[in-house]
Amino acid sequence: MVSKTGTVKRRLGEDTPSLHGKVVDELRQRILTRRLLPGERLVEGRLAEELGVSRNPVREAIRVLASEGLVEVSARRGASVADMSMHEARETIEVRALLEGQNARLAARRHDKEVIKRIEAVLDKGSQAVSQGRFDLLSDLNQQFHRELALAGQNTVLGDLLKRLRERTAILFSPTDPSQQRRAWEEHAGILRAIIDGDERLAATLAAEHVIRAGSDYLLALDIGDDLPELDAGRPRAPQREPLKSAKASAGRSRNAAGSSGRARAR
Repeated sequence: MVSKTGTVKRRLGEDTPSLHGKVVDELRQRILTRRLLPGERLVEGRLAEELGVSRNPVREAIRVLASEGLVEVSARRGASVADMSMHEARETIEVRALLEGQNARLAARRHDKEVIKRIEAVLDKGSQAVSQGRFDLLSDLNQQFHRELALAGQNTVLGDLLKRLRERTAILFSPTDPSQQRRAWEEHAGILRAIIDGDERLAATLAAEHVIRAGSDYLLALDIGDDLPELDAGRPRAPQREPLKSAKASAGRSRNAAGSSGRARAR
């Protein structure tokens, strides 16, 4: 829109996030950080009062979160935080492990430098948050990491499947224990190192292990045991973890070694 003076006037919604979007983000974070527990009812009036908004944006937010699998809506109980059964959780974890592994394999094969740079940027933010004890930032950064990782695979069908699974399993992969969060970001660094090195097999193994391990932590936290399938014995195991900042250095060593090997064969 152009005013009489010739200046461009922006609509309010173009300058700031919508109220609806803010309510969605707030409720999503409450669910992922366990401030709203599985099975807990979501009463529109109470939430609207807590957030200082009308019922309408709360109602719309609940619809969005229901589409993501974080909220369940029934005629009898109304809306409540999704409570995944242990059988459903195990099956979903198993499928996501397979797909994340294949995506990491493709990411190592495609080796898109621009996407890798974005993943490195998210990894840096995550490692800084861990070192500073800012665990409240890690849920969102974890989602950013896996979104960028899915893009690195450059497979639209696989990316769409992973998006739906991430939404469905977000609560399973948002640990609140600091030691588990620290380990998760160390595992992220290992996956990225393998992708940068172009090691498809190792990247696939580490990505699948990451999902299985996080899923196991979730099931054990529920005190229902862990009978997720063990990873294939024939697959390469994760190497001893290097510091988070060594991903780029590892890639450089790999390229230098490859160059030296080529010169030796030429002689």
